[in-house]
Amino acid sequence: MNRRFRALAALVVVCACAELLAGRGMSPAVVWDVLGGGGDATERHIFFQLRLPRLLVALGAGACLGVAGLVLQSALRNPLAGPEVTGVTPGAVLGAVTATGLGLAGWESPFAVVVAACVGGCTGAALLWLLAGRGRGDPAQTALHGVLVSAVLGGLTAMVLLVAPGELGSVVQWLVGTTEGRVWQHWNLLWPWALAWGAAAWLLAGPLTLLRCGDELAGAAGLSTRRARTLALLCAVALTAGAVAAVGALGFVGLLVPHVAVAVFGADLRVSLPGAALVGAAVVCGSDAAAQLVSRLLAIALDFGRLTVPVGALTTCLGAALLLVVVRRAPSRTF
Repeated sequence: MNRRFRALAALVVVCACAELLAGRGMSPAVVWDVLGGGGDATERHIFFQLRLPRLLVALGAGACLGVAGLVLQSALRNPLAGPEVTGVTPGAVLGAVTATGLGLAGWESPFAVVVAACVGGCTGAALLWLLAGRGRGDPAQTALHGVLVSAVLGGLTAMVLLVAPGELGSVVQWLVGTTEGRVWQHWNLLWPWALAWGAAAWLLAGPLTLLRCGDELAGAAGLSTRRARTLALLCAVALTAGAVAAVGALGFVGLLVPHVAVAVFGADLRVSLPGAALVGAAVVCGSDAAAQLVSRLLAIALDFGRLTVPVGALTTCLGAALLLVVVRRAPSRTF
């Protein structure tokens, strides 16, 4: 198990190095020069004020989404549950966008964005919980209602443009998901939030492991299933809200990362929760590096001065393809 953690940590380091080297404005040779203490003021500014915080935010957001997805799938005993398809992510996006459009929050007040995203995420999760009703234990029914809730919340987000059309840039940014332009302010907001709620999720590893075995078994072991599930959902919503407030909606990360973490580290959440954090960090960081590289190549091929492929577009495309593979290989999988 320690060998697997070391291998995954090495993968995270590789992805981090790739992201630092993939950005525009500095060649890899200049990056190494800056790391060695050289470079001029502009190069040091680009590296330390733009590239480095962007890297850290990508790692933190990926870790949040990986842990949130595993907590949701364990609490709901549903392999198709994830922030993206349970109303949590679209609700968080709606909350952040609405608060920004109404002038109640913005990039100059990031904490207000997190609060608004939390409120929206809780609203989306509660709406799914109400609609699913007695079918909450059925993965297919929960996924179906989750798609409906997500569609409704997405439509409401689009309607925000009617109230505040000047916020189009922010709406698109949160809907697609991007790490472009992230600075130290975003990281300083994200890391304590992620650390606090990630620790809370790890403390719930024992109850969550029992919930994966079924409510009857968990109740027989003396667990208050309703309280444990409520606390777990609160952790998942908070972690998702923190990630959404920092980078927007990164599609399929919270849905597929838990499957990888459980496959690599097993069903003991005391081990697989930290594993999910590492896998999520590697996925988002690696995807962001690939998105930056694709942006540079497309800009050269199409003769554009500047072209940006958001990381959310890449994770959504790759995640959709991987989801089809997972469903076709294990169509009847359940916890």
